[in-house]
Amino acid sequence: MNEEVQMYLDDTQDNMQKAVKHLESELVKLRAGKANPHLLNGIQIDYYGTRTPLSQVANIGTADAQTIVIQPWEKSLIEIIEKEIMKANLGFNPSNNGEYIRINVPALTEERRRALVKQVKTEGETAKISVRTARREGLEEIKKLQKEGLSEDEVKRIEEQIQKMTDEFVKKIDLILEAKEKDIMTI
Repeated sequence: MNEEVQMYLDDTQDNMQKAVKHLESELVKLRAGKANPHLLNGIQIDYYGTRTPLSQVANIGTADAQTIVIQPWEKSLIEIIEKEIMKANLGFNPSNNGEYIRINVPALTEERRRALVKQVKTEGETAKISVRTARREGLEEIKKLQKEGLSEDEVKRIEEQIQKMTDEFVKKIDLILEAKEKDIMTI
């Protein structure tokens, strides 16, 4: 029975960890006024009939704090990449010189910063919901084990352990959100 309990605890912790990892990956895509190649992570282009992530057909880097440079491996992709960047509606205006594409990342206005902070808080709330869902699922599994003969004291101990785990992950999410909010609001 103890192996089964440990398995459910590990699954619960793993699901909570996945929620935090997802939050971090989503927050990387939000720009804080600095050029960051991760801003283009969601862009895919049509590469010989297949939707392919931009990072698999070009080198993406930063020339300075305000400029992203994309150097496609094939020059014929330059126009296609430009169109996809425009279609992604990220607020960027790409320009090319026949060799590579430059994107100047404009400075954020106060209004845009506040909108990004709201978006960060929304992402954080989604992550917290995922953590609480993992907690609920873990508790449901433990209740099933109680019906199969797990003692009431053991169930209470495990419930407290799951709650402690939940609190730790929610605190971790709050710290991540606080850091991202500070990063966005810093001029």
